[in-house]
Amino acid sequence: MLDLRQLRYFVAVAETEHVGRAAEQLHISQSPLSRQIAQLEKELGLVLFERDRQRIRLTSDGRVFLAEAQALLTHAGRLENLGRRLGRGEEGGLCVGYVPDAMHTGLLPAALRTLRLERPGIHVALYGQQSAEQFEGLRQRSLDIALVQEPPAEDDPDLRSALLLEDPLQLVLPGGHPLADKPDLVPADLDGQPWIAVESSRDPAWRDAFVASCVAAGFTPDITLDAAEPLTALGLVASGFGLALVQRSMVRGTAPGVAVRELPWHSGSARLWAAWHRVDLRPVVGAFRATVLGTAPGEPAGGGIGA
Repeated sequence: MLDLRQLRYFVAVAETEHVGRAAEQLHISQSPLSRQIAQLEKELGLVLFERDRQRIRLTSDGRVFLAEAQALLTHAGRLENLGRRLGRGEEGGLCVGYVPDAMHTGLLPAALRTLRLERPGIHVALYGQQSAEQFEGLRQRSLDIALVQEPPAEDDPDLRSALLLEDPLQLVLPGGHPLADKPDLVPADLDGQPWIAVESSRDPAWRDAFVASCVAAGFTPDITLDAAEPLTALGLVASGFGLALVQRSMVRGTAPGVAVRELPWHSGSARLWAAWHRVDLRPVVGAFRATVLGTAPGEPAGGGIGA
């Protein structure tokens, strides 16, 4: 049986790569900390650290063990909080992972408002994470629901998903751009214009996918800058650096200096999915999932609530 205290000691040393600093964080002396780490390695039959006179480093096995230890400690902390809340007669809590689009579109805030009205005693913890981190959180049961930019694999044995919404992309231009007031924009108008490519996911091929979508629509962008997220792209457009495609929810009430145009012939959109573990441990999780799916405009697709 793993000792949670030893795991906490191990994580502290692994994250600082320094026994002295870890001991200070844990408010213990170095000698007992070193002994606990050595005892953990002995019990596991595993070398977690490479040691030399200058520093201490994780082994490759240690890095794998660290990820699992961090997940276990997160879940243990959540379980302790849940037990205390249940002991006080409260209904428990929810851990929700999300990407920024879940906030920008208003979907998550709307679901949380409904939750507060229906179950005012529930504590909600929000975690802004990338999709892959959220999927791991669902598997480790440190998250109850994930709001992500792409679904888990269709053949994933543990996770289920549903498409919540598609947020259409709109063209944003500097306010003084010659195309800002031109009626009936056509693809040829955008060909060769300076463009700001907006990163849509952590997929290394996102830029190629952006160019391919533009070519499919009938124009080739001259990409001069990359933006890590839509708000950065809007700022660059307002500064006159080029054109960009940004989802509709992000361009509402944009600052002066930016013009927004619909492109009926461009079908691109930013998608938002809900994902969850196939096994519900608590009724409140299924209830909140139903709230999230019910908050989304239109009918959810791509897996369904009962899948």
